[in-house]
Amino acid sequence: MANNRGNADGLFQQTLKKSATIAGVGLHSGAIVTLTISPADANSGITFVRTDRQGAEGVIPARWDTVVDTRMCTVIGNEHGVTIGTIEHLMSALSGCGIDNAVVSLDGIEVPIMDGSAAPFVAAIEQAGIAVQSAPRRIIRILKPVSVGDGVKSASFAPDDATTYSFDIDFESAAISRQSRAVELDSDVFKDEISRARTFGFLHEVEGLRKMGLARGGSLDNAVVISGDTVMNAEGLRFTDEFVRHKILDAVGDLYLAGARIVGHFHGVRAGHALNNQLLRALFADRSAWRYEIQSSVVTATRPAYALAVA
Repeated sequence: MANNRGNADGLFQQTLKKSATIAGVGLHSGAIVTLTISPADANSGITFVRTDRQGAEGVIPARWDTVVDTRMCTVIGNEHGVTIGTIEHLMSALSGCGIDNAVVSLDGIEVPIMDGSAAPFVAAIEQAGIAVQSAPRRIIRILKPVSVGDGVKSASFAPDDATTYSFDIDFESAAISRQSRAVELDSDVFKDEISRARTFGFLHEVEGLRKMGLARGGSLDNAVVISGDTVMNAEGLRFTDEFVRHKILDAVGDLYLAGARIVGHFHGVRAGHALNNQLLRALFADRSAWRYEIQSSVVTATRPAYALAVA
């Protein structure tokens, strides 16, 4: 399946060299979950498997059209009513590490939250190693602007020669206030600037969330918690703008449900999981807004200059 060919220019699909297993608590379920990321064949994409279900009943492809819930996290499901929640941080790590194909097996209903960021998943992938596959990598190129939103919150795509993200947030709490950030995403930028940013929430919302069956496993060990205008975590923030960085992290994971890397610009304004998925649905509903391409690139000193063939 793998070969020894270098892949610095990202021409070829990638998977893991060997399986990586991690365990932790589910943010919303509060249950301990063991998860294994395993190598997969070229052109198979990312597939989740619930090992507590029999055969095909537990299999859920990681795609935009299998998303069944976006309250506080991204949940995918299948025709058997089986679901897996809080997949966005792991999907973000798989995207950021350039993993095209993998099988994610877990024995519960939710991906473990770990420390609230994508960094533990990145570490597990790096420890397992990345294997280059012989199949060419397929990308999704944005051809024209696509947007969703209500005038207060919005998410949009626009054409770009690279994969770029920008995000604006605005909260009443002085601990967050207004934050903006833009990045041109590659594996180094993702690991250094995005992957360590943790999920966050407000103390006054916890009781209501738990009545809804959410946030049962949340703690200061796996989230940045804000009370009024104060960050409650004793260690403080990892970045002064950790909040907007985490919103980019979530978007990277949610948008990887497109099934391939998107070459274009994403811009979010107060957006969350729901708008991220709505944006993908709007994109794929307009066949003139995108196309699949086979990537063949020549690396320059600044960014890849893509010479692409339509798939």
